[in-house]
Amino acid sequence: MHNPLTILRRRLSGGRNTRGGEPSDANRDGSDLRADGGEVTAADEGESFFQRDSVRSAPFWLPPALLIGVFVYGAIAWNIVLSLTDFTGLGTPDYSSLDFENYVIAFQGGTPSWSDLTVDPIWNSLGNTVILIVAFTAVCLALGLLLAILVDQEIRFENTFRTIYLLPMSLSFVVTAKFWLYMYNPQTGLINIALGVVGIGPVEIIQNPDLKLAAVAFALVWQFSGYAMVVYLAGLRAIPDSHFEAARVDGASTVKMYWRVIIPQLRTATVSALVVLTVFALKAFDFLYSMYGYQPGPSADILATRMVREAYSNGNWAYGSAIAVVLFLMALAIVSPYIYSQYKRGAL
Repeated sequence: MHNPLTILRRRLSGGRNTRGGEPSDANRDGSDLRADGGEVTAADEGESFFQRDSVRSAPFWLPPALLIGVFVYGAIAWNIVLSLTDFTGLGTPDYSSLDFENYVIAFQGGTPSWSDLTVDPIWNSLGNTVILIVAFTAVCLALGLLLAILVDQEIRFENTFRTIYLLPMSLSFVVTAKFWLYMYNPQTGLINIALGVVGIGPVEIIQNPDLKLAAVAFALVWQFSGYAMVVYLAGLRAIPDSHFEAARVDGASTVKMYWRVIIPQLRTATVSALVVLTVFALKAFDFLYSMYGYQPGPSADILATRMVREAYSNGNWAYGSAIAVVLFLMALAIVSPYIYSQYKRGAL
């Protein structure tokens, strides 16, 4: 059997053997060689195409790929085109005149041609969205890392604690919102009952404009800190024990060991958790709607609630589509660098 490296060298050298002689008998007529040294015939070439893994597995990946292409990426493309029209939800969109008026109104405000009402820009909602993302992800990552370090100490009932911390993530945004509505209740909520024990309260959290967004961020941290803990715990378990032992031999304290040796090695886990948590923060519409409805107020209004309110309540479907495109670009700006880094690492 011919060595594949030898065959490759023969092909690169025009079919000559490695000793510099004439072309071998098997390749004297210029035909290709198979991996076993034989000639590739037309029948072999026909069989090789249908024997490819991508072709043989087409019945499994092609139908879902078509469905995703039509109902996900096709819908995204149609939404982008719709944002360039003046569609208000009635009749058929007019695609004959496409412009960027909705985007200009979104960032500058004013009275658009498709409405007699003045539309406010989205800067307030955009700012609240950024604040929610930063506060939620920062606290969630810090708390998740702390929980992962504590659970990693080979404590008893480790699996039980992991299940307890991860359980809130299995709940939907609607269930979580209703649960925290009860917790924040000024008369019967457990938070105000606990504050009353120490002589504080009752504190109005839901109706206080200064606390609305903080209440949402706190509830989301409760729901997703367990996910961050699991991601960090997997990263901690992947670090060799020799790194811990070397830090202890060098006389590093526990705090210095984690700060200077262990945590820098959790970069991949941090980026992975950060991307997922940020996407969840961008999708927090159903959480805010379950707590505050269509009108959460200027202090808690994010892009997602503004988008749905403009489309369904105000009938500005094209304007709502423009806000949806802004949300999509924000998500793309967060996910794309992560996907590219994974591709460069060969993980994709």
